[in-house]
Amino acid sequence: MLIEEEPSFYIYRLRMGNHEQTGLVACCSVDEYDSDIIRKHERTRRDKEDDRTRHMITLKSQTGPVFMTYRGKKGIDHLIAEIKQSEALYDFTATDGITHSIWRIPKEQNGLISEGFEAVPLFYIADGHHRAASASRARATLASENSEHSGTEEYNFFQCVLFPADQLQILAYNRVVKELNEHSAESFMKAIKERFDISESANPTPEKGAFSMYFGEKWYGLKSRGKVDASNPINLLDVSILQDQLLAPILRIVDQRTDKRIDFVGGIRGTAELEKLVNTGKAVVAFSLFATTVDDLMAIADAGEIMPPKSTWFEPKLRDGLLSHMI
Repeated sequence: MLIEEEPSFYIYRLRMGNHEQTGLVACCSVDEYDSDIIRKHERTRRDKEDDRTRHMITLKSQTGPVFMTYRGKKGIDHLIAEIKQSEALYDFTATDGITHSIWRIPKEQNGLISEGFEAVPLFYIADGHHRAASASRARATLASENSEHSGTEEYNFFQCVLFPADQLQILAYNRVVKELNEHSAESFMKAIKERFDISESANPTPEKGAFSMYFGEKWYGLKSRGKVDASNPINLLDVSILQDQLLAPILRIVDQRTDKRIDFVGGIRGTAELEKLVNTGKAVVAFSLFATTVDDLMAIADAGEIMPPKSTWFEPKLRDGLLSHMI
């Protein structure tokens, strides 16, 4: 293991197929996380926080970065693009086909990077809410054990990768349901038609504001006729409309976090996976959704709201252990 002699910034590029995104690896402030300058859109579970907090404190290290985003700045983009012309520190393709490349930023350019990010007022957690929450808890523990705590110790910061929002790729997070709440196939379709405009032989991948439903070995297109309260950005999400207009009133799935009748399928597995689950009897109906956008995520985080469960699936994902932050 190589330990740097002085603090460094890094560039981290991910490639998956034709998609490419490049971010800055840095350490973000726990204080800014606690004060909501680093904004969140998910709830965290205490048990998952417990595990990660113990991991950080035991290793005195953060081995997995928090995946974050920001509203991009051309100056930062140009500077990072220039540095990428040099030879990479790491450059490899993993077994899943995703290529990971890392560059160390020359120390004489650290000031330019810092100046560029002074114009970025807010960061947003895209993926890694439990890691960030655990870093905050680890800081509290380590600070309480340090009689000379000053606020400048490394445990006051956590490792993150900052990607400009316009480079991110969010895939749909689809739903499958295992039973119809005592509906027959006929009564289920009748209840659907009372609330939705329905079309047959639909595209398995819907447009925004619509859904594709796989049922009885057919794809149906659904468009809700219900009214949506636009005063809250959560209500405008397709995952919310599906929940409010179909899952809750027709299938009586009130809490997606706890109801065992519903499961979630990341968009990376494609709509063929939805067909397979229904055709093999592991589910009775599947719903394909349009992917939540980064603008949706930011609007909800800015409003101080929490996304519905399983609203976003980010691809490609960061790899743990390439860079670690010693605390």
